[in-house]
Amino acid sequence: MENQQRGHGSVRARAPLRLGFAGGGTDLSPFCDLHGGYVMNATVALYAYAHLSGRNDGRVVFEAAEQKLSYEGAVAAEVPLAPEALLHRGVYNRVVREFNKGEPLSVTVRTTVDVPAGSGMGGSSALVVALLEAYRRYLNLPFGEYDLARLAFEIERTDLKLSGGKQDQYAAAFGGFNFIEFYGQNRVIVNPLRLREATIQELEASLILYYTGQSRTSSSIIETQQNRVRSSDGDALMGMHALKREAVEMKEALITDNLSACAKTLRRGWAAKKATASNVSNLEIERILDLALANGALAGKVSGAGGGGFVLILCDPAERQHTVDVLLAQPGRLLPCNFTDRGAMSWSSKF
Repeated sequence: MENQQRGHGSVRARAPLRLGFAGGGTDLSPFCDLHGGYVMNATVALYAYAHLSGRNDGRVVFEAAEQKLSYEGAVAAEVPLAPEALLHRGVYNRVVREFNKGEPLSVTVRTTVDVPAGSGMGGSSALVVALLEAYRRYLNLPFGEYDLARLAFEIERTDLKLSGGKQDQYAAAFGGFNFIEFYGQNRVIVNPLRLREATIQELEASLILYYTGQSRTSSSIIETQQNRVRSSDGDALMGMHALKREAVEMKEALITDNLSACAKTLRRGWAAKKATASNVSNLEIERILDLALANGALAGKVSGAGGGGFVLILCDPAERQHTVDVLLAQPGRLLPCNFTDRGAMSWSSKF
């Protein structure tokens, strides 16, 4: 195990989750391959963590604490794919095959995520990025942010055949406020936005993150959107093009400090999102959004593919507390919204 000897004894890594402000869905193939996609998102101080340490007993142990799932087996160049700790298995197999000359690694890999699975904040992709970042430090691999994001995307979509787009991996790898462009042949351009600190503070004072308590599997929504684009469904295509326009509008609103325009863009984007698939929203999501809007909120939308997870609500900061009080009486829960400009990072463990 030549390369393992280069590794640190124990390392930790984290990658931030993201909020999708506009354009989500246009990063899906085949739409972005045919028409190009634009997404405006930002990372928040909620993370996926990976903890990796070497072993000397010839075993491989994966623990996904966020799902209470685990795997243990004899060290191997390729561990069998199975639902238990699936992402851990996929990352391990790719790293061993592509970066460790096929030599197996005897390791323990544990993960945690700050939000529940199916939250709509890109947690699964952030977890893959965090896992890769842990292996990058452990084996001293020459990854940049684009490499990290591309590998995470390939592991999820090609190796593990999981449905989804491309924005989450790039958000987690780069961090910050980004306007991201997606084109054919997996070409991606990340454009970091230089927002004024006052704009970011105003956003943090304006936003409410409400967790519906409804964990959802995004694959059915994503497959519906992809199938409608492939069949040239007029409503779906119009919705996707509208989402793409709103991403540009949101970028311009943010860089010009126009939060009133942000609210209008959120409203239009949510209407366009619902046109791409019937299961993007549901009665509980609509009830919460209607309740928030009736109690001072200016706009709202679901973060991610839809169907559940987190609802992003924008308020006038001076009126926000009233909306918060109303939502606190609902069955879901609220989380703080603090942005971070740091992408994936890793460090040596001190424990």
